[in-house]
Amino acid sequence: MTHVLILGGTTEARRLAARLAARPGVRVTTSYAGRVSRPGAVAGEMRVGGFGGAEGLAAWLREHRVDALVDATHPFAGAITANAARAAATTGVPAVVLRRPGWRPGPGDRWHDAASLEEAAALLPALGRRVLLTTGRLGLAAFAHVTGVHFVARSVEPPEPPLPPGTEVLLARGPFTEAEETALLQERRIDVVVTKDSGGDATSAKLTAARQLGLPVVIVRRPPLPDGVSAVTDVDGVLDRLGLAAGTVQRRRPLRRRRGPGAADTCP
Repeated sequence: MTHVLILGGTTEARRLAARLAARPGVRVTTSYAGRVSRPGAVAGEMRVGGFGGAEGLAAWLREHRVDALVDATHPFAGAITANAARAAATTGVPAVVLRRPGWRPGPGDRWHDAASLEEAAALLPALGRRVLLTTGRLGLAAFAHVTGVHFVARSVEPPEPPLPPGTEVLLARGPFTEAEETALLQERRIDVVVTKDSGGDATSAKLTAARQLGLPVVIVRRPPLPDGVSAVTDVDGVLDRLGLAAGTVQRRRPLRRRRGPGAADTCP
């Protein structure tokens, strides 16, 4: 029995779990960090909660005889990705990072790149006075000091304080249509949008709506992957990287590291 641990929290993680669970001889466990109270149904087994850092994750991999580790967390879950890379290197468990491609601007887009939420906050006074924040429920403290701006913060669950003074909170779960996003921007008189570069189609309608309305968008770019770690962009890429196209994963062999430009950890 091949045991695959997926660090989940994304649509791609659920798709991968479904593909793996349908394969004879494959056991799949999806782990959620516990930041969302109702993570939703997933194929195979599910666990919720942290591991206790890289060391705790390595111990879990050994104890539960995991044959392959897939980091399919949110692109901004940098600490989890770093811990996964260290745990895989420590235990010799083959590992791969699954990340959907990031967004790229097209004709008519008025995008402003930011390397962090703090940098995004610094850009706002020169861009607008009514801001739609779609950066998730964590990290809004980065905007708490911004004055003269009305914030509309949308998230699935109530955001964690501190929040900017007078913030209007909208609790909603996507995906949203372009028509819905356009209506929201117009009804709230939004003149600038702030979002993280999550990628994918599920949350991209707001970018199209902003383009059609001529609004600037501040895009918080993803943190870099750990040194020596590369990512694949779809479920088929994960199956190919892990050798699961043939139905098996080789156990307990360390990742091979290529040297030189573009070096990346690869599975045996």
